[in-house]
Amino acid sequence: MKRVVDEKTLDMEIIVNPKTLDNGLNVIQLETAVGSAIKSFEGALGINVPRRRFLPVKTTSDLLLVMSNLYNMRTGSLEMNPKRCFPSVPLVKLGSHFSKVKDFLYRFSNIPDMLELDHLTVSGDVTFGKNVTLKGTVIIIANHGERIDIPSGSVLENKIVSGNLRILDH
Repeated sequence: MKRVVDEKTLDMEIIVNPKTLDNGLNVIQLETAVGSAIKSFEGALGINVPRRRFLPVKTTSDLLLVMSNLYNMRTGSLEMNPKRCFPSVPLVKLGSHFSKVKDFLYRFSNIPDMLELDHLTVSGDVTFGKNVTLKGTVIIIANHGERIDIPSGSVLENKIVSGNLRILDH
């Protein structure tokens, strides 16, 4: 690595990534893909890492899975929780209200129990209380301009929740 950097022979394509800042300003982010550098090293080989050993976190949907009780930390690695009955991870689709990490964290009082979850879709202005359990297929859709607050302690199993729902503590 030092040699190719010193010789300025590290050849990586630039990726143009248009973005919009929180204030609405459109900007262009320039990136490089580190994988494209492999061609700069004579005799380099790629290896295929099985999905079970690789947990990419590219979206907040991925982040929810990794932060959940689906995984346990063992000797510095995340491993599937042995209490999960299925070897696969649930399909999780979080809508645009969850796309930024700060919004994602705001919407979860704590991460729901997902050990028995198969599929989760959440769209619109939705928040989750503490100690929520999700099982089977759960679809939560807040109508435009409305809000759904999943109350603390809720157990949603094979449910579709739509419209609006506000339960206020007093």
